[in-house]
Amino acid sequence: MKQNLNRQSYYSETMKPQLVRCWNTEDPLYIKYHDEEWGVPVHNDKKLFELLVLEGFQAGLTWELILKRREAFRKAFVNFNPATIAKFSIVQAEEIVKNPAIIRNKAKIQATINNANRFIQIQNEFGSFDKFIWKFVNGKPIDHALKSMSQMPSQTPESQVMSKALKKLGFKFVGPTICYAFMQAVGMVNDHLVTCFRYNQIQKQSSSN
Repeated sequence: MKQNLNRQSYYSETMKPQLVRCWNTEDPLYIKYHDEEWGVPVHNDKKLFELLVLEGFQAGLTWELILKRREAFRKAFVNFNPATIAKFSIVQAEEIVKNPAIIRNKAKIQATINNANRFIQIQNEFGSFDKFIWKFVNGKPIDHALKSMSQMPSQTPESQVMSKALKKLGFKFVGPTICYAFMQAVGMVNDHLVTCFRYNQIQKQSSSN
């Protein structure tokens, strides 16, 4: 009887329909991020700041590397609290530069502190960073309905305008390509392929907000 149950369990597992995803990866961390976070509309200021910081650090690197060090980043940057980061001293910044658990790029670390200050200025002027940043897509996610990865742009007119605006306000590491990756991460665009199981889910979630 036990052998039959094991056989049934085996067949039930092997006969499960395989989820189709945009990304061809077997990394559990990357799969979890794709399935639960990427492309989901974000309107929480702290979460927006976290992803802006991480996208800046990703420049020239892989997103898998950033995900693997995400918790270390979270600890180093006090849970991505911009009000606290904005007050970091030179000594605190130097301590982060020495931290082997994160990406020890001094320019990007200094940019994070600078951007925290700029972030707070936007919050004070607009009431929230969310109100400011979502205006670049008129408050509604852009659905690109991509059929293949080859169709996915590295930047768009919207990300170029966003980049220019952020740079004018004093932000660093916010080129149009970084801005577009940020837009994808926070759901300002739905760039899941139409064949991906998350595409329709994100579409419905976006329309219900």
